[in-house]
Amino acid sequence: MSLHAPVAGLAPVAALALQTAALPPLTQPTIVAIAAAYFLAVAAIGVWATRRTRTASDFFVAGQGIGVWVLALSAMAATLSGFAFIGGPGLIYSVGLGAMYIVLPAAVTTSMGAWVLGKRMRLLGEVRGLITVPDAIGARYRSPAAQGLSAIAILIAVVGYMATNLLALGLVVDAVFGTGLGWGIWLGTLVVLTYSAAGGILAGVYTDVFQGSLMAAASVLVFLFTLKVGGGLGGISRTIAAADAAFLGPWGKLPPMAALSFFFVFAMGSLGQPHVVHKFYMLRDPRRLKWYPLLMTVAMLVTLLLYFGVGAAVKALVARGELAPLGSPDEATPTFLLRFTPVVLAGLVFSGVAAAIMSTVNSFMSIGAAAITHDIPLALGRRVRDELRWGRVATVVLSLAAAATAQLSGVLVAFLGIFGWGLFGSTLVPALAIGLNWRGATREGAVASISVGLVLTLLLETLAYFKVFTLPAGVSVSALTLVLSMLAFFGVSWLTRRGAGAAIDDDVRVVMEV
Repeated sequence: MSLHAPVAGLAPVAALALQTAALPPLTQPTIVAIAAAYFLAVAAIGVWATRRTRTASDFFVAGQGIGVWVLALSAMAATLSGFAFIGGPGLIYSVGLGAMYIVLPAAVTTSMGAWVLGKRMRLLGEVRGLITVPDAIGARYRSPAAQGLSAIAILIAVVGYMATNLLALGLVVDAVFGTGLGWGIWLGTLVVLTYSAAGGILAGVYTDVFQGSLMAAASVLVFLFTLKVGGGLGGISRTIAAADAAFLGPWGKLPPMAALSFFFVFAMGSLGQPHVVHKFYMLRDPRRLKWYPLLMTVAMLVTLLLYFGVGAAVKALVARGELAPLGSPDEATPTFLLRFTPVVLAGLVFSGVAAAIMSTVNSFMSIGAAAITHDIPLALGRRVRDELRWGRVATVVLSLAAAATAQLSGVLVAFLGIFGWGLFGSTLVPALAIGLNWRGATREGAVASISVGLVLTLLLETLAYFKVFTLPAGVSVSALTLVLSMLAFFGVSWLTRRGAGAAIDDDVRVVMEV
């Protein structure tokens, strides 16, 4: 996710991930110095990784050489992005505890990810030499069409997601360094591109570890300050209950259907997020996956202390009259940090916001470049020579295109960004997460589900964005398209079930039975 944008009514769930409003100026010397030191540390990691990136496997899957601790921290950093620090607290402030339904699936998803996908992805990577998510789909169904369609869906979503994240990164750089939004976008893009194009996913993974550690430490420290300022959880709860009891209700201020829709989309849809799923290929020892759910869940819960703490504390402070009502929910974190925490901690958090966004951008760069140089050519019966060199070229081209799109700001970037989460979920969850665990799935079912997810997500999100139609209150387009894609997957697989088991290669069948 990126940062956050106001939700018009209960528009598509993915609209929560957008950030198009400027942040307050943060150009204090201490904050600038901390941010500059952070960028230097990232550059040093990039130089180190570049020296160890010699093959396409190094560039796209880190040579299958990372441990489970690194995997968990990297996946956490790529999952949360800046949403945990800016958009999340703003959403808590706006709608109350109902916003927790976005993050409550974390433990469910990490466990399902390890059990349903992790081991199978890692073993397929070893048996077949696979390096991308569409690779796994192509191998499971012996279908270049399924591989190519999934790569196209990923590429479309990546362009939108990268544009929104680079816009958000530009806003943070502008707020800290006072560069102006345009220069902020290009400066942020240049930093991420430098270590991504040179060191590939290896640079990204170890930058993620640094960034994830920074996010977790800053989150714990800020949470302690929210308790101090708010009078503990009891004091915060009593203040809010007296002023706005609905805030603390089981659904917050959301309709129950909206909260449940959030839970469904973020629990099931997370199994199709390729920038996270792709990282399973990188694990050195698949036997260590048993620790992944615990490590990932703890890392996310620690980092999400700020998500809840700041949103609730700022709500209580406004209720007490110690803060004026916020002009925008996105002001919750900057206002709290600049008013109630030491400037050094504020600098760490804002560096953490930039770090989180850059983690996600790097992951998108890698899977987008792989779609261009590996998956789509393979689906067309061609293999690119020297994938390492062309992967770097594709990373540069994709990044420049996304940065140029981010310059347009406003409506177009928001319009592109809302496709991301839902498109990943509706096109990849059935064919990948279900297909690797169900021998009755067929290539026809996979192609149908990917096609239905791709077409309906683009069509319905477009119509909903321009208010051509509205779904019932609380029902999101992302949830609807994921359900329809799953129905297409099961329905077409049943209709074409004859010979489904025989269509699975022996080595793939063995992996599925592990």
